[in-house]
Amino acid sequence: MSLSVDEIAASPVFAEALRSFASKMRLQFDESPRLARMLASHQRWLLSQSAFALHLEYDPSKPGSGLTTTNLREIITVNNAASRNTVLNYLDQLLSYRFVRLAGDSNRRPRRYEATEVSHDAMFRWVVANLAVLDAIDGGRREERIRQAPDLFRQLQPQIAHRAAYDQRWVNPPERVALFLWTEAGGLVMDELIRRATEIVPGVDGYDLGKLEARVLAEHFMISRTHLQRLLRRSVEIGGLSVYGPQKNHYILAKDFLTEYRYWQAVKFALVDEAYEAVCGPALTQKPVISRTAEI
Repeated sequence: MSLSVDEIAASPVFAEALRSFASKMRLQFDESPRLARMLASHQRWLLSQSAFALHLEYDPSKPGSGLTTTNLREIITVNNAASRNTVLNYLDQLLSYRFVRLAGDSNRRPRRYEATEVSHDAMFRWVVANLAVLDAIDGGRREERIRQAPDLFRQLQPQIAHRAAYDQRWVNPPERVALFLWTEAGGLVMDELIRRATEIVPGVDGYDLGKLEARVLAEHFMISRTHLQRLLRRSVEIGGLSVYGPQKNHYILAKDFLTEYRYWQAVKFALVDEAYEAVCGPALTQKPVISRTAEI
């Protein structure tokens, strides 16, 4: 059986695995900033996963199948994740950046899009990175399996995308998480916070993030410095972050905020594992025994 949300969240290795995952996402952004930004907010994450799934599910024998504006809109608007115009603008942007191309006769309606090779590579790496986290938790060999049989990826990614698009626990993050994730490039900022959250501050119920230089981070993630400063300030107001010491750019990540974020992420990893089991079968013959609760 696949791992449950509670089993993932309680795993003593989940915290480190999640930091490793955040570092991989940072590396992927550094290699291809424009492409990585397609997963850098929760809205774009949902759009990108659903769009890629539709691309993979194209069936020439079924007229109207595949990645079209109508098909993507039908998935995304169910949960009010994006408006019709947002879907249109999103596909136009993908086309402009050559992350997708028009398939077949561009004059035919509805127009169908297909992912380019660079998008295939990025999504494969994203799936592999998620499987690696699950393997770290229970000693499975999911990553090895998908690398040995990459055609399974074409079945697995749509399973992940459809589960995620309709699971309200994932679609609607907790308020303090949503503050970052529903904003432009907020996922990149959140990954940076998680990557830094390694040391508990003595006498303070939180993790030392060190100095967050808004100008440097804003330039790196290609977002407005004012926007980033507003995010940090608002997070302080609702108890996600706090300022430590005399300098106003030294931050602490609240322990309960990190716990909240990890549990929300555990929802996604559980969905990934459900999808993996549906496509590839159980990763293990039996579930692992989790001997102690993770330090969160």
